[in-house]
Amino acid sequence: MARKRGIMSEHLKEEIAKELGFYDVVEREGWGGIKARDAGNMVKRAIEMAERGIARNNDKL
Repeated sequence: MARKRGIMSEHLKEEIAKELGFYDVVEREGWGGIKARDAGNMVKRAIEMAERGIARNNDKL
């Protein structure tokens, strides 16, 4: 089964990994080297960022 292409840009993933403190693992081992918990926290953070962006856009309406 082929993997789907990711939705998050590489830049966004790197910024979130730096913010959460595991970017050093990504540099050494690639994205496959991070823990499942770190991946989950990264997704959670991306969702929070998206929700904040949507809320800001709704405030402008």
